[in-house]
Amino acid sequence: MEIISYVQDNSREKRMRIPVIRGRAKSEKSISLTYPVYTPEFHSFSAKKVRKNFTAKNLLKDLGAALTLSADFFKTNIKLISFVLFSAALFIFVSFSIIKVRTFTLDHTGPIELQRNESLDLASLNSHMSSFALEKGMEYDETGNLLDVSGLAAENFTEAVTFQTYKVRSGDTISGIAIKFGLRNISTLISVNDIGNVRQLAAGQKLKIPSVDGIVYTVKSGDSLNSISDKYGIKLDALLDVNDLTKETLTAGQQLFIPGVGLDAGTLRNAMGELFTMPISAKFRWSSPYGYRADPFTGVKTFHTGTDMACPTGTPIQAAMSGRIMKVGNMHRIYGNYVIIDHGNGYQTLYAHMSKVLVAKGQWVSQGTRIGLVGSTGYSTGPHLHFTVYKNGKLVDPMTILKR
Repeated sequence: MEIISYVQDNSREKRMRIPVIRGRAKSEKSISLTYPVYTPEFHSFSAKKVRKNFTAKNLLKDLGAALTLSADFFKTNIKLISFVLFSAALFIFVSFSIIKVRTFTLDHTGPIELQRNESLDLASLNSHMSSFALEKGMEYDETGNLLDVSGLAAENFTEAVTFQTYKVRSGDTISGIAIKFGLRNISTLISVNDIGNVRQLAAGQKLKIPSVDGIVYTVKSGDSLNSISDKYGIKLDALLDVNDLTKETLTAGQQLFIPGVGLDAGTLRNAMGELFTMPISAKFRWSSPYGYRADPFTGVKTFHTGTDMACPTGTPIQAAMSGRIMKVGNMHRIYGNYVIIDHGNGYQTLYAHMSKVLVAKGQWVSQGTRIGLVGSTGYSTGPHLHFTVYKNGKLVDPMTILKR
């Protein structure tokens, strides 16, 4: 029995002494009977665990035995196993709840009141943005006409338009080039040179400069000189003279120069980079609009300088338009972590309440570049992005310039 038990339960070799009876038996007599007596001899043997051949049948048997033992174990210890699983689930739930509560606490500020020095900080920041926003070039209206232009000769639409070439220099602006050549409307250079975004102008680039203001129009099927003249409010004689036309027959695809007019407001704004993309591309909720509103803490009616986009902490914030990072700072009790981008042409944008800033002052960013992460730093009731737009030092309703 010892040998059987050993080879079933042990995998290591063991030496054992087992008695072996050898030799002939000697007869012994007693009162009632005679019986043989054998003298035992002891020998040593090595015992190893019995190994079965590996076969599919043996494997299935072993698996079945293991499953049976496991089932018996679970039946026997079902209460203990249930208690362990319940304790583990409870631990995970409590840990997750603690993390969520801590995150909520960190991301939400309590009711606060602006102190005098904090109000001064806010005024200082607004002034700082105004100084960035002042455009060195001339201002223009919605169709591209430069304002307060003086000293330019009257336009002549009785002669054929002529063109010359100009190589862009470092520091040039579209308005500066227009004035240099006696033009009154920046739409002219944009249309003639098919400029999709004036911010892409680079030193060394060559531009066609017409002798008079106007835009290029591509003739469509069914167009006539009369219909084009009526559409743009241009005299037919001026249209003929400026384009040096000897006949009124037009062909589809032919290009005409329409003198004295500018691009439509939407096309001009897009070319001037005045249509911004959404700074949040993930799902968000408009939580507070631009304009007067009740303060979320005090209930007092105040002017909200931007628009708020509520979304989870850590949501990426993107540059609404390409530009240079002009300021990275922290106003603990107002904007929290914030970034200001100067986009040129008088536009600046402010991104506030960030949990983390991902850019540095002086860095150039393209439209869509990640500049920070949504948070609830500063004067805030929860994680969101506060987005403010300035043009030439004046606040602009962000909803009027955002492409949605």
